[in-house]
Amino acid sequence: LNGEDPIEWAKKYIDELNKKEKEENSTIMVQYSPTKLIGKDKQQSFNGGYLFLQKIYHDLGIHKICKEISNRHKFTFNLDSILSRLLYGRIIFPGSKLSTYNLSTRFLEKPDFDIQHIYRALEVISKETDYIQSELYNNSYKLSKRNSGILYYDCTNYFFEIEQEQGLKQYGYSKEHKPNPIVQMGLFMDGDGIPLAFSITKGNTNEQLTLKPLEQKILNDFKLSKFVVCTDAGLASNDNRKFNDQGGRAFITTQSIKKLKKHLKEWALSSEGWSLSGSSKVFDISDIEEDNFADITFYKERWIKENGLEQKLIVTYSIKYRDYQRKIRNKQIERAVKVIENNPSKLNKCNQNDYKRFIGKTSVTSDGEVAEKDLYRLDSDIISKEEAYDGFYAVCTNLEDEASEIIKVNHKRWEIEECFRIMKSEFKARPVYLTRDDRIEAHFTTCFLAMVLYRYLEKHLDNKFTCTEIIRELRGMNFYEILGDGYIPTYTRTDFTDALHEAFGFRTD
Repeated sequence: LNGEDPIEWAKKYIDELNKKEKEENSTIMVQYSPTKLIGKDKQQSFNGGYLFLQKIYHDLGIHKICKEISNRHKFTFNLDSILSRLLYGRIIFPGSKLSTYNLSTRFLEKPDFDIQHIYRALEVISKETDYIQSELYNNSYKLSKRNSGILYYDCTNYFFEIEQEQGLKQYGYSKEHKPNPIVQMGLFMDGDGIPLAFSITKGNTNEQLTLKPLEQKILNDFKLSKFVVCTDAGLASNDNRKFNDQGGRAFITTQSIKKLKKHLKEWALSSEGWSLSGSSKVFDISDIEEDNFADITFYKERWIKENGLEQKLIVTYSIKYRDYQRKIRNKQIERAVKVIENNPSKLNKCNQNDYKRFIGKTSVTSDGEVAEKDLYRLDSDIISKEEAYDGFYAVCTNLEDEASEIIKVNHKRWEIEECFRIMKSEFKARPVYLTRDDRIEAHFTTCFLAMVLYRYLEKHLDNKFTCTEIIRELRGMNFYEILGDGYIPTYTRTDFTDALHEAFGFRTD
């Protein structure tokens, strides 16, 4: 009671209980008229799904970051209001800056800015992107401990709906095989799948050159010096490995078995000498009952010295992975057969993963004469050469940890690929319609921040719901306004909305 008079305390307590009971049992009476029309141009339905993103936004202190930036630049528009709406809009109603501005009027709290303020805000966000990332990282520690001992890095590109290359927008290798100019995004993710830092480079930059500058930024801005960088084979240059073989840092990187030296390739593909985690037995994978080992991953390891760098080579073999690769190839072979039979004119150049690689062309007859027309067939040599690698996967590392632990860490790399997929698909981060480099960089800063909010939302919900479910349900959490009495939820109460209210500690139902 903290020294308070017991009778006074009891009276207050009873008053509170009475008030609570009255609120729970109160009824709102609304008068209806069968002849009266609803007001013209008067909005009556509002989205409240963003309130849960707003909670994370404030927990991460992004509103304080905006205040600090506003104090430095002395502008008059409300940066916090603009940036928050750009983030909520990117997740719930993704679209252009103009459509985000129009759709933000659907939130319970009205925007207090005009469309021109959004473009002015983008210029400021671009100048402050390093500061925003660094402060966000520091603030995130107040929310939960960051798993920053292991960092995952990957690179992707985004295309523009323009024809001319200019500034950051340069023609380069597009992973979507589109002819438009592109920019590249390099992204670091922590061990829990939450984005840590990003950078934007020109579309014609070799992606292997994007890793070191961003790592240097992490060393400088995030006060991190000891971490493991986990990357795919495309980013695994010898320079990048050497850079992470110093200063207490380490690397785990995918290794192409096809590119290994002959004796290492033979060792990797040999059926003998395989181990299982937790077992002292040595296995021959050509002599196992497949049904008993369908979901098991075998491994072998050895230390190698390549280009002056000592590293451990770990090779894994999985029947499940082998069957997956064969399934993909068989579908490609079916396409190859179809195109030989129906449309051989399509058979021109192809890339290394294209189904056309399985098709051989003969332009000369058996006696050496020039054939009247090209003959196409399935190339069984190429198919059998590829089959030799089915089920095998390799990584290189300078860590001395158990192979099973290294494999576990590398398996989580799918989460960074999922980050890119969500940004490109659900968040509609492409195509990009902006032309100025500073606004382009700001656009990707907002995509990065939206991804951070979304990942924390997933964590709050214990990863029980898919991305599609989360975004659909947030978008559908609408309320009907009754003037003077507040809002009535018009959405369907579901397992998702119950989980949301439970996780965030406040209710909208």
